[in-house]
Amino acid sequence: MDLRCMRAQHLLRVAGFKYEQGRAVVPVAVEIGKPVKNPMYQGNTLLGSREVMESCPKEDIDSFKDGLLEENIYLITEEGEQGRLPVLILSMNKSDQKKRPAIVFIHSSYKCKEWLRPLLEAYASRGYIAVSIDSRYHGERASSTTTYQEALISSWKNGDTMPFIFDTVWDLIKLADYLVQREDVDPFRIGITGESLGGMHAWFAAAADHRYSVVVPIIGVQGFQWAMDNDKWQARVDSIRPVFEEARIDLGKSIIDKEVVEKVWDRIAPGLASQFDSPDTIPAIAPRPQLIIHGGEDPRCPLAGLHIPISRAEEAYKKAGCPENFKFITESGIGHQMTASMVKAASDWFDRFLKPIHY
Repeated sequence: MDLRCMRAQHLLRVAGFKYEQGRAVVPVAVEIGKPVKNPMYQGNTLLGSREVMESCPKEDIDSFKDGLLEENIYLITEEGEQGRLPVLILSMNKSDQKKRPAIVFIHSSYKCKEWLRPLLEAYASRGYIAVSIDSRYHGERASSTTTYQEALISSWKNGDTMPFIFDTVWDLIKLADYLVQREDVDPFRIGITGESLGGMHAWFAAAADHRYSVVVPIIGVQGFQWAMDNDKWQARVDSIRPVFEEARIDLGKSIIDKEVVEKVWDRIAPGLASQFDSPDTIPAIAPRPQLIIHGGEDPRCPLAGLHIPISRAEEAYKKAGCPENFKFITESGIGHQMTASMVKAASDWFDRFLKPIHY
């Protein structure tokens, strides 16, 4: 790993993606929860079909539901309402004492952990401890269908939270604290993956915390500074447009332009387009196995913006002596969507590096 990557990784770990001033960091505590009967989905989200997730490879197990163990817990990651992290864990009920690999799955914008249940069940059937969380201001951490957008606007105006990426990454660091202490989890075999916003969370969490030993961000990796420099920021901005509109008004602008975008990123996610951007943080994950899956026509994560981070990552893995630990897959003709082949590629990658033994 070169000095640039080491510096980025060090900054991420030390900063913890948090403003520590005025926040009391608390020891991770666990509270028992209950299954969510009516999951919260926000905005104008069209849930559609779970067919893509249901295509994930699974074991054919008799009476699978009878042997499936479900845990609903809350981790206390900091003081305050949003410091209560909802966690859903699925695994197969086993009598042996062998530690198993765990994989953390993170949902996309406006969804929640319950949406990912088909993936959790598929991985659990294959012997993994399958874990999912509600990102900040999502799922059980939302009180209305506009909670996430309101949090983004509040972050712009007050600068006291970082709901877009970094606050959830802090939760993922605390989740790792919990997972490595579980008797059924192998602390050296914890993977992380996610779709879209969840892919960003997976990417940054792995860059910040080496305990995530295998990472697969799906349609989430992008070059934030590249997008601003090349006038390709519009689709990403549209995904959380209300905060940019609010900033436009506050800055006295008639339209959202590059200056507005730059100021919003600097305010709600400091360093996102500089020392924490993909050209530094993607190679910082080396030498841990990393698979990046991308749509070739994705407007939110433009392919051209990944040339530098991918080339730097390939070089970092070569220097580490393990070029086979890095792979970049692009699906031609696919926009910002997760496909069945992406789900299969992620599954194969995890099985290659984390596969449960003698399940």
